Amino acid sequence: MSNKTIKSALISVFSKDGLEPIVKELNKQGVTIYSTGGTETFIKNLGIDVVPVEDVTSYPSILGGRVKTLHPKVFGGILNRQNHDGDVKEMKDFDIPQIDVVIVDLYPFEKTVASGASNQDIIEKIDIGGISLIRAAAKNYADVICVSSVDDYAEFLELITDKKGNLSEADRKAFAAKAFNVSSHYDSAIFNYFNADQTIPALKISETNGKVLRYGENPHQKGFFYGDFDALFTQLHGKELSYNNLLDVDAAVNLIQEFKGEKPTFAVLKHNNACGFAQRDTVLQAYVDALAGDPVSAFGGVLISNTEIDEACATEIHKLFCEVVIAPGFTTEAEAILKGKKNRILLVLKDTDFAPTTVRTCLNGVLVQDKNNKTDQIEDLTYVTNSKPSNDAIADLIFASKICKHTKSNTIVLVKNRQLCASGTGQTSRVDALNQAIHKAVSFNFDLKDSVMASDAFFPFPDCVEIAGNAGITSVIQPGGSIKDQLSIDYCNDNNIAMVMTGTRHFKH
Repeated sequence: MSNKTIKSALISVFSKDGLEPIVKELNKQGVTIYSTGGTETFIKNLGIDVVPVEDVTSYPSILGGRVKTLHPKVFGGILNRQNHDGDVKEMKDFDIPQIDVVIVDLYPFEKTVASGASNQDIIEKIDIGGISLIRAAAKNYADVICVSSVDDYAEFLELITDKKGNLSEADRKAFAAKAFNVSSHYDSAIFNYFNADQTIPALKISETNGKVLRYGENPHQKGFFYGDFDALFTQLHGKELSYNNLLDVDAAVNLIQEFKGEKPTFAVLKHNNACGFAQRDTVLQAYVDALAGDPVSAFGGVLISNTEIDEACATEIHKLFCEVVIAPGFTTEAEAILKGKKNRILLVLKDTDFAPTTVRTCLNGVLVQDKNNKTDQIEDLTYVTNSKPSNDAIADLIFASKICKHTKSNTIVLVKNRQLCASGTGQTSRVDALNQAIHKAVSFNFDLKDSVMASDAFFPFPDCVEIAGNAGITSVIQPGGSIKDQLSIDYCNDNNIAMVMTGTRHFKH
């Protein structure tokens, strides 16, 4: 691999932050600098000589700046092969200057879209010259080094300073990889903007924030997280989150969002399912009653609250070994208490929008679907039995339905007085899920008399409502839709059980 000393640079950037020391170092090393527009003015204002690109191309910037660098003398200077006799001859014949460095920072397309700008403003932020320069310079990394983002300015400055501008092919190739990362992400963002209605059945996912995890789901598996974790959370304390922690945190956050703005609500999750859940007048009581749902499973779990955690609640939490505690805030006293365990992870949940779709690998491809944003409301209920649930029972039914929606199918959720008594999760039959839930509830001393039951899907037979009625359950919420719905309705009518249907299934696999 050959080393090459930088003798010339083309600089055309959107962001000037951090550019000044680079320009000064290049000037110090005697590098000829070419530039355009605002970048050219910026360099001149530093008192440093700069050659306008127009002097090279004999062509001005035209069309309101849309065309500045798109010219054979610019791209010839970048794409020529310095060890190719034909290229060397043509460079001389056409008086094309060699360009050894290209520094570009693209128009901020994604930020412009996120700002809610007009379509016209967004279109003008589709970079043409810059993206072309990046692709050309990165392609010809054998002779040229490409700095493709303001995020790489500092690394490039350190490199040219330490090596006095004499860079190896390995250096140039490493920056070429960064460049194609930038260009591919940029193009994906533009495509997704144009394909917002998904008329083209193509999937472009690009995440440039990547993190290597300690391992994956198990120690023998590699694990990575791609996403902007800091946009969702502020981590106050604890070790780095693991692959499994992240899955539980995702499940916890999606569940607690259902109770945003409501009375203090607390959840304890294990393996992506709620094993404890309660809503009370204080966050302390919500935690205590959530923990009572399954204090055994809570060991090593993830805890989340929809309201600030105070000193009294933190004191109780501190008695439990748990991996993660999440809340929209912690009082100073609560934070100090919970930091008493070295590895306990404390996360402040920010008010942030979440992705509108879910994505998972399947066979040799990918499955994508809209996120399940449907939450059952009172106005969705159809009262199908002679007995109607009381207002208090309806509140419990809606509460249970929200938990059920976020529990692995097949699932049954049992609730009483806004407290999760138990759930049957991930079972192969609904009867098994119900029996599991009843067994757990009884084992933790819950009285199921006048409790309610939620199911994520319809009952194909009346066996579940019969089992539920025998356990003391008096109200049921389910989607309905079975050709044998009437059998379950008839059993409820004969046994004074109230049942409502929502019309919405909530499978979660």
